[in-house]
Amino acid sequence: MITIIGAGKVGGSAALHSAIKQLDDQILLLDIAEGLPQGEAMDLNHLLSEQGIDVEISGSNNYEDMKGSDIVVVVAGAGRKPGMTRMDLLKINAGVVKDVVGNIKKYADNSLIIPVTNPLDPMAYITYKTSGFERNRVFGMGGMLDLSRFKQFIHEATEEDELNRSSRKVIDAIVIGEHGENMLPLTRFAQISGKPLPTIFSQEKLDEIFTKTKNVAAEVIKLKGATVHAPGNAISSMIQSIVEDKKQVMPVSTYLDGEYGYSDVTIGVPAVIGKNGVEKINELDLNQDEKEWFDKGVNSVKSALAGIDI
Repeated sequence: MITIIGAGKVGGSAALHSAIKQLDDQILLLDIAEGLPQGEAMDLNHLLSEQGIDVEISGSNNYEDMKGSDIVVVVAGAGRKPGMTRMDLLKINAGVVKDVVGNIKKYADNSLIIPVTNPLDPMAYITYKTSGFERNRVFGMGGMLDLSRFKQFIHEATEEDELNRSSRKVIDAIVIGEHGENMLPLTRFAQISGKPLPTIFSQEKLDEIFTKTKNVAAEVIKLKGATVHAPGNAISSMIQSIVEDKKQVMPVSTYLDGEYGYSDVTIGVPAVIGKNGVEKINELDLNQDEKEWFDKGVNSVKSALAGIDI
């Protein structure tokens, strides 16, 4: 069973995408708000029935109903409002996540946990430390969402360039670092149908793609109040790599123990995701500029956690 804790817009979207991909025949939406997860489950089941998809989504306010879950997604917590940074949410959501993780330990102690609550990297750290689980079993969704935005801006840039426009183009890219203001979309490592991005676009265009990727979340929140569909899809993609043991390389927020020269911090890095969770962390050979951006992210996360009692 897949359990999604937090039945708001992102939780509902994650349930929908996971159900459409038929990643489990049972998905539980869990929330403290009475009626919300039950109503969301009913709405989603109506859609699934019309589509002929044999997946049952249920809603509950009782943590005990998550007993035996294989994968638990933690979306619970206050959402980011216009004008807020992810770090503004830190103190509000730290207590929420600790309480949720306590219940995961009680009822789903063999599960893999995917933290989604913002600020993502500190919440992933708190989840890992509070759970006491092995580090491969706790990995946050942040980089996968950033990656979807990065790919969109690469796609838009190719549509502007007639020489590289193609309906069959395959975009291969990665975003690492903090899920926030210090994220690192790696334009140097990105490719379009096997061609490195720096051989296609000018440095000016690469810098534009980099900046747009970093800033677009705040723009979406300003325009519509919250990001919903892209995070829901990102969560389901991570679950899919676990359930189908795809061993796909994905950017996830995971605990470092010497990788990239850091320890005792949780931050976005490329990792092989399979049935056991994080099966391998891939270490990229970063240049000086890239390493400085990555260092900024690490220092930001460590600074944020310094004021939290874990």
